[in-house]
Amino acid sequence: MLLTILRSILAGFQTQRGLVLENLALRHQLQVRNRGGKRPRLKDRDRLLWVLLSRFWRDWRKPLLIVRPDTVVGWHRAGFRKYWRWKSKRRRRGRPPLTLEERALIRQLANDNPLWGTPHVHAELLKLGIVVSEPTVAKYMKHRKPPSQGWKTFLANHAAELASVDFFTATTATMKSLYVFVVLSHDRRKILSYEITDAPTGEWAAERVLDAFDIESPPTMLVRDQDRKFGDDFNEAIDGAGITQVLSAYRCPWQNGYVERVIGTIRRECLDHVIIFNAAHLRRVLDEYVVYYNESRTHLGIEKDCPVPRAVQSPDEGTIVATPVLGGLHHTYRRRAA
Repeated sequence: MLLTILRSILAGFQTQRGLVLENLALRHQLQVRNRGGKRPRLKDRDRLLWVLLSRFWRDWRKPLLIVRPDTVVGWHRAGFRKYWRWKSKRRRRGRPPLTLEERALIRQLANDNPLWGTPHVHAELLKLGIVVSEPTVAKYMKHRKPPSQGWKTFLANHAAELASVDFFTATTATMKSLYVFVVLSHDRRKILSYEITDAPTGEWAAERVLDAFDIESPPTMLVRDQDRKFGDDFNEAIDGAGITQVLSAYRCPWQNGYVERVIGTIRRECLDHVIIFNAAHLRRVLDEYVVYYNESRTHLGIEKDCPVPRAVQSPDEGTIVATPVLGGLHHTYRRRAA
């Protein structure tokens, strides 16, 4: 008898609790509807309310009208994932992650020093006060082919022993193409020689190269592209002079960048502003420009000096006198005593 009375009292409390939660759910949905629009947007607090109702009230599906029950279940799962993601971040253990600056430094050391392996880079980081494991260093180093120096490094290391050659064309007023053959010394970026022809051959080009150098001190290596105009006669003459040829890859002009840069400079600063009438006219123009290029034009690559070293003049040496080059297209400046 007593047990029956207790069950009746509990059932009354449960019924009362269910009515309160149902009333809360219905009132909340009315508030959402009163926000306006065909489909009022739910806020995070609305989703949280229904997640809590689904958690603590088994009959929560009956009064639900604004969304489907599966949607509420999806909210609950999304909240569960966010909670554990937040909790995992708060309790992260293990090695602290590398900063972006430390990762960039690892890549810089690897790129600047192609002969360094992972142990060498790791040791250098330790000397710089950056404590990191060797496997972590290997993780952030780019996977490379077997170490070798870059083309730019090769050219810089052999500049004193290198020369380069190349052809470029100049078009006359009568639409005739003239070929200009340039010989350049890498050491001072000096134009050693240039020649003009309308029918270049390998033998002719080889003679121009050998004439550009002293017989006693030819270059050790000669950089050129794979132009067919060089041919077997050129190879035979250059090899016979004891000069090693370094060929750039096919369609890679940057590998012969010194002479390509000079040719570009000649075009931009000279030939693009002059109408060439014939070979004799082209020679007069290039003669004047090459003297200006070698003796007066400064170059960033040789510490803002000229290919032919140019002394710094003090203000005591006189006033500055400007001399026009190519009719005023360029000027040279020197101090001269009054």
